[in-house]
Amino acid sequence: MTIETVNPWSGRVEYRYAMMDGAAIEARLGAAAAAAPAWAAAPWAERAELLVSVAQALRGARAAIATVMAAEMGKLRREALAEIEKSAAACDYYAAHAPGYLAEQVIASEAARSYVRFAPLGCVLAVMPWNFPVWQVFRFLAPALAAGNVALLKHATNVPRCADLIERVLADAGAPAGVFGVLHIDNAQTAMVLGDARVHAVTLTGSERAGRSVAATAGANLKKCVLELGGSDPFVVLADADLDAALPVAMSSRFGNAGQTCIAAKRFIVVDAIADAFIERLVAGARALVVGDPNDDASTLAPMARADLRSEIDRQVRASIAAGARALCGAETLALPTGYPGTVLDQVGPGMPAYAEELFGPAAAVIRVRDEAEAARVANDTRFGLGASVWTRDRERGEHFARGIDAGAVFVNALVRSDARLPFGGTKASGYGRELAEHGIREFMNIQSVYVG
Repeated sequence: MTIETVNPWSGRVEYRYAMMDGAAIEARLGAAAAAAPAWAAAPWAERAELLVSVAQALRGARAAIATVMAAEMGKLRREALAEIEKSAAACDYYAAHAPGYLAEQVIASEAARSYVRFAPLGCVLAVMPWNFPVWQVFRFLAPALAAGNVALLKHATNVPRCADLIERVLADAGAPAGVFGVLHIDNAQTAMVLGDARVHAVTLTGSERAGRSVAATAGANLKKCVLELGGSDPFVVLADADLDAALPVAMSSRFGNAGQTCIAAKRFIVVDAIADAFIERLVAGARALVVGDPNDDASTLAPMARADLRSEIDRQVRASIAAGARALCGAETLALPTGYPGTVLDQVGPGMPAYAEELFGPAAAVIRVRDEAEAARVANDTRFGLGASVWTRDRERGEHFARGIDAGAVFVNALVRSDARLPFGGTKASGYGRELAEHGIREFMNIQSVYVG
């Protein structure tokens, strides 16, 4: 089967490629299985050296990779360059910190010696999305390689060249054959690969639908599974919030990457006392956004990655307006292949798509609440639980509020983001398991107890 990728800005077919056949898949599986024992046994210094080399190779190829990211999924060039640097920094981070995370832990007992050691599982299959086509991969890959696992990447079908460039970066950095490989395969082939005995675990970042499918296959085969799924993150603005600090973060979180981010601020929950002032400034910022060529520095809002994604956000916005929301700006498709303007909806409430569904595009839903107690209730009134942020001049108050939010991460007066130093993941319909930090690196390890009598 041949797949065509379409440039989101030009609307033209950018690239054509064929899905792998059985022989090609078998070759990648065989190479990973052959490489796994030696990589698991490699001295830590060798793994660290590879990660440092990968970071250098990423930085050396950043211009070429950014160009492909813009062509395949429409990312603004400056955002692409920042994503590549973040990925390189993650490699550097694990090169420096993985030995501490993986050190044996002595446990006092009646034994002569008892301890916990961390051993790699083997080959991990990564099923990754298109919206952060480099960072999502390295968020998993840097700790996985540091831990001594090998990896196979099944990337989203609209970013095949990003996948191939990552594979080239690993090869240029000196990764042994089979330590990392790319699979251009469909969903049925992915299930087959996950069921193969040479694959020991799977990590997925994607939709709820994809998460259910992969989790079911992993469960049927008794494979370890980590899922990072959708989010409808609340951005809570309390009455005493510093709007000068909150507004720039609100704009960046909601409209960066054309709003196509799992941990973007999607529901702006604003206390009545400050709502009008906040909304006025949010609308002014959204109106000033310019949808343009991702390679043009004058562009401040990227096109959406695909035409069907634009159609979906437009449907959600229109249905919310029909149910009583007020469109303060945007809320219309542009005469561009995938362009959608910065949009702000006010008076959003229960029963509207903008209240209950994930808005995966540049549309902000504003929900007015009476007070802090109602803000907390509304923030938790969602099936998602990925991230959240709360804004207040009182940090102690903010921390107290954060403890009542059902989410994998809560940021007080700061942008919700993934950070190699902190565990990342969600709860409820946003998935389970963690990436990054020591918690993430241990997800794909055998945590082995050793008792010496």
